[in-house]
Amino acid sequence: MLVGLDIGTSSAKAVAIDRNGEVLKVAERPYAPRAPQPGWSEQDPEEWWRAAEDVLDECGGHHCDGIGLSGQMHGLVALDADQRPLRPAILWNDTRAHEQCGAIEERLGLEGFVALTGNRALAGCTAPSLLWVRDHEPELYGEIASILLPKDYVRLRLTGERATDAVDASGTLLFDVEERSWSATVLDALELDRDWLPRVYESPAPAGRLGRVPVAAGAGDEAAAAVGAGVVRQGDPVSIVLGTSGVVVAALDGYAADAQGRAHSYCHAVPGGWNVLGVTLSAGGSLRWLRDVLDPLVSFKRLIAEAEEWEPGASGLLFAPQLAGERMPHADPKARGGFVGLGAHHDRGALTRAVLEGVAFSIRESLHLLDGLAGSPAKARVSGGGARSGTWLEIVAAVLDLPLEICHVQEGAAYGAALLGGVAAGLWMDVPEAVDECVRVVRIVEPRPDWVSRYAELRPYYDALYPGLHGIQHAAD
Repeated sequence: MLVGLDIGTSSAKAVAIDRNGEVLKVAERPYAPRAPQPGWSEQDPEEWWRAAEDVLDECGGHHCDGIGLSGQMHGLVALDADQRPLRPAILWNDTRAHEQCGAIEERLGLEGFVALTGNRALAGCTAPSLLWVRDHEPELYGEIASILLPKDYVRLRLTGERATDAVDASGTLLFDVEERSWSATVLDALELDRDWLPRVYESPAPAGRLGRVPVAAGAGDEAAAAVGAGVVRQGDPVSIVLGTSGVVVAALDGYAADAQGRAHSYCHAVPGGWNVLGVTLSAGGSLRWLRDVLDPLVSFKRLIAEAEEWEPGASGLLFAPQLAGERMPHADPKARGGFVGLGAHHDRGALTRAVLEGVAFSIRESLHLLDGLAGSPAKARVSGGGARSGTWLEIVAAVLDLPLEICHVQEGAAYGAALLGGVAAGLWMDVPEAVDECVRVVRIVEPRPDWVSRYAELRPYYDALYPGLHGIQHAAD
């Protein structure tokens, strides 16, 4: 038996699987980020650890053959000399460090910084968050002895090892993604201590033990989900994860980066592989926001059933999902969402339909970004909580005009982490072998031609949403 543990934004999840990739047990414990100020997003690392202990126990983690880890990327966990958190972790969807992002790109130059890290400096990434702490909490900053990513704090508590993987390291903005090592150039320019950083392993390599059980280095959630969907080689379908955020990932056999940093370029969970991806920060998060605002007690199933009563386009109602700023293609932490075209005839179902469609159009923007780096895909594989909704899958398929493949397991990053744990334990020779033996497509959602035509008509209106809403927000500032 193998166990995958995912430290997500809204919950910790463990999945136990057998040698054939069949799920034996799933355990999940919810928690939630806190927003002490607008634009801030924080969590107590001890919440992750308590939830991780529970789900690992429930799935037999102490008695399995191997464990793999995955988790939300970018989060800053600052530790003191006793390896205790100095403050709540600053998460990936936190936008406070936008000034530090500008300072990073000014110091290193945009072109040079993208060439080194494969990415732009974006709020919510580890390096800008660390500089924010230096600028605003100098006494606390002076106590820092090391920093970790969210899943790696759980590894520390689980195994005593201070380590990370090449995928998660890629998202810190302190890593030379092409060379797969910490960047001395960036660290020196930002005056950061190399000794603060953990050792970097490839994703399927053992990086600690729980008793006799090997614990794989694991991967950031986007790459682990891609592994769970079988997206590990160039030419594979793209991976689309409909979770709190919406992520589109294409696997690459060689390193490539957008010169303007409009897409993320990271190491992949396959040693010697890379990926490129686009991110919509508020995908499932937008739907959860709508539910919580309208009626926290209503089920998502009920909301989507009401959305099904409306035709594509929701009678002129559009939704921009930039509720927490945006990564791609608009590197703008001040971007904000909104409904456009709202009328008295619209009801809760129409609002829900517009949210589902708005997220799908935002995912389409991310997919378009990847075309020049990975080529135009022929199909996509979808995972995450949103993949459980047939209606949302039909909307995404029509907006993208792509067939969507659904695999037999929909546990996303946790499932991919379990496969990495199997490689660490020696059950499979490498990640592609694990994928070939375990990942199976069970259903295909084809684009509905009438919806494809309708969404093609709506595309120019969605393309025009961001500049208008961006201007309104900056006028409000």
